[in-house]
Amino acid sequence: MTQHVRPRISTRKEPQQSRSNELVSAILTAAVQVLTTEGAQRFTTARVAEKAGVSIGSLYQYFPNKASILFRLQSDEWRRSTEMLREILADAVPPKNRLRNLVHAFVRSECEEAPVRVALADAAPLYRDAPEARELRVEGDRIFDSFILELLPRISDDVRGIAGELIATTLTTVGKEFSQTSRTEQEIDAYAGAMADMLCAYAETLATG
Repeated sequence: MTQHVRPRISTRKEPQQSRSNELVSAILTAAVQVLTTEGAQRFTTARVAEKAGVSIGSLYQYFPNKASILFRLQSDEWRRSTEMLREILADAVPPKNRLRNLVHAFVRSECEEAPVRVALADAAPLYRDAPEARELRVEGDRIFDSFILELLPRISDDVRGIAGELIATTLTTVGKEFSQTSRTEQEIDAYAGAMADMLCAYAETLATG
């Protein structure tokens, strides 16, 4: 029986010189523009190369197919999110303060990156199940799980697991829904504050129940 081979999604090679870095940067900038204006269904390497002002051969030196470009955009976003998680959740302030800070940072990030995030979500079937994608998500999950243990140390593992899943799902689902409409700074702060109040109250109930 013939096995289905997944297309390669890692970059073909990493840029080593300033000129190469500039080329890759131009390709990724063009990819964002094509993705947000044309959508995932009309996203092609040819359109990206044309928008970047480079030959298709130059693009293929670094990205073997369109899935690899989309994965690079998504992986860069995952890395930024992981660093945000690490910075906020490793702070020396009490856990509930960190949860509140995380909610505000996450909601703001969702609103700022909404156009690209929505387009990448449409393109996710091209790369989301690849081993490279799973590996990148592991570190963020580890940081978040460690924080939930610190936030709720005295409850059972099963209850803590449900709590962590509920908090993460609320952040991602509600944040995505909220960011689909253009928001003012005041609206973002008010909404994030209300969601932080809700999640902190939930955590307090579990901790003292």
